[in-house]
Amino acid sequence: MGVAAVLGALLVLHLRLLGVGTSLDAPALARLALPVVGAGFALAAMTGLLMFSSQPIDLLANRIFVLKMGLLTLAAGNAASFHARGGVRRRGPAAAMQSLLSLGLWVGIIIAGRWIAYA
Repeated sequence: MGVAAVLGALLVLHLRLLGVGTSLDAPALARLALPVVGAGFALAAMTGLLMFSSQPIDLLANRIFVLKMGLLTLAAGNAASFHARGGVRRRGPAAAMQSLLSLGLWVGIIIAGRWIAYA
């Protein structure tokens, strides 16, 4: 549920930043979406830490788990960069690229998370 909340809220926000639903005020949408992203991420992080604690050695040896953690680090860096440069108030090509990158990274994180069990 946590990952669904993260991706669902980010999808709506990033689609708005990419030009879909221009009648919606982007800063107001961000004020609604970002707390959902934060709560979803907190839930996913807590449950992920519990799962990690059950077999840390095996997971650290799993290349897909390491890839997922790398993608998660990149997603966090992208989000920090996005907000540091002005967030939703500074739209343009850079915001569009960061939106696409964010969505791609989160899809990659989800795929890697599902793939861990098979690697």
